[in-house]
Amino acid sequence: MDEHMDVAPPAADSVLDHVPMRNEDGDIRHEFVEEIARAIEAGDSASLRACVAELHEADLGDLIGALEPDDRVRLVELTGADFDFSALNEVDEAVREEILEELPPETVAEGVRELESDDAVELLETLDQAEQEEILEKLPLKERVALERSLLYPENSAGRRMQTEFIAVPQDFTVGQAIDYMRETPDLPDRFYEIYVVDKDQHWQGAVPLDVLLRARRPIALAELTDEDRRRVSVLEDQEEVARMFGKYNLVAAPVLDTQDRLVGVITVDDVVDVIEEEADEDLKALGGVTSDEELSDTFLTIARGRFNWLLVNLATAFLASSVLGLFEGQLEKMVALAVLAPIVASQGGNAATQTMTVAVRALATRELGSSNAWRVVMREGLVGLVNGLAFAVITGIAAVAWFKIPGLGIVIGLAIICNLVAGALGGILIPMALERVRADPAVASGTFVTTVTDVVGFFSFLGIATLWFGLR
Repeated sequence: MDEHMDVAPPAADSVLDHVPMRNEDGDIRHEFVEEIARAIEAGDSASLRACVAELHEADLGDLIGALEPDDRVRLVELTGADFDFSALNEVDEAVREEILEELPPETVAEGVRELESDDAVELLETLDQAEQEEILEKLPLKERVALERSLLYPENSAGRRMQTEFIAVPQDFTVGQAIDYMRETPDLPDRFYEIYVVDKDQHWQGAVPLDVLLRARRPIALAELTDEDRRRVSVLEDQEEVARMFGKYNLVAAPVLDTQDRLVGVITVDDVVDVIEEEADEDLKALGGVTSDEELSDTFLTIARGRFNWLLVNLATAFLASSVLGLFEGQLEKMVALAVLAPIVASQGGNAATQTMTVAVRALATRELGSSNAWRVVMREGLVGLVNGLAFAVITGIAAVAWFKIPGLGIVIGLAIICNLVAGALGGILIPMALERVRADPAVASGTFVTTVTDVVGFFSFLGIATLWFGLR
């Protein structure tokens, strides 16, 4: 063997070779994060490159979120071309913005070039327009134009969610020509489930699923296999409606057409899963009075500012409910038990209303609740409130008598519980339906209104019935 022959340097060890990333519960190991942090501090580019090359984009996103802010940018810089920028779509928006703002536009542009168009749009849309333009200027003209067009569509539209990489062939192609075209074209999408047939002006003609294409003989004309009634979406359609269509018709992919029926993109099921998660997260936060853009990585001042306005609204409605107590000030002074028990009535009604409201808001969001079945559902919820009201009237009445040794108090609080649970059940469904009718988001506004109704009805019914029953003035 020639002693002067060049020998390739040994491959760098990855941190994953000696420290697993996740524990048995699937959580990221603290030891793994510490090893990565030490490699970043030492500038060990080779080891970091070997590590990120093995990680899925979702795992890389979890690692970025676990690192200290300064280490996140250094990780991207040290791993260079091996860093998968799609991992930045897996982290909180605040973390993503922080990283992108620290990186040179040239670095971000190179990372964006490696992404599918929908992932690139998702990455860029969180930046302000000046930063977007600075990065887009570094891209080749064709890629820049495609991304700029997608960014012009409304924020939650199909146009923002679609990827512009798809396979479109002329309507006069045969099966053999379509297969040869796919074999010879280097820039195919990473994953695709059907090919689309268009005319010379890119107008939509139909779709051919891959399984149908591969089962057909080469001489057969594509026109014979084309599904002209294939479900499709408009670039301006709301992403929530697109997700609903995917779920209803079990779609894996759907073509996206512009206002002139020209094929401009495709939405796939992985995009729809993201939409479903985002919408569910937004609704859950809204029900708790939290802004949809609040993230765990936000500073305490950002979070406090975002929650302040809704807490202020709740304070105003709390004063309204408390004003009902002021109407019965004399009665409360004569019978202290009323002041002790009144919050129980209001609380039970509020809890019952929250249960109904949660179901109603979800049913409205999924279009399961509409004008065709509204009356039946409202009646059902009213009966649920009545049945539970009767049950808790007995339980609460017995407890009140045992506590205060006043026999009539059990009847008073029992009647009030029935009134408030029925009011809570009806308010929990009627208020979201009313908000939906006036085009307000039921998830955002229902909670405060429903709580106010149950507090007011609870206090007024309990104290009003007690005033009549005991002859208080």
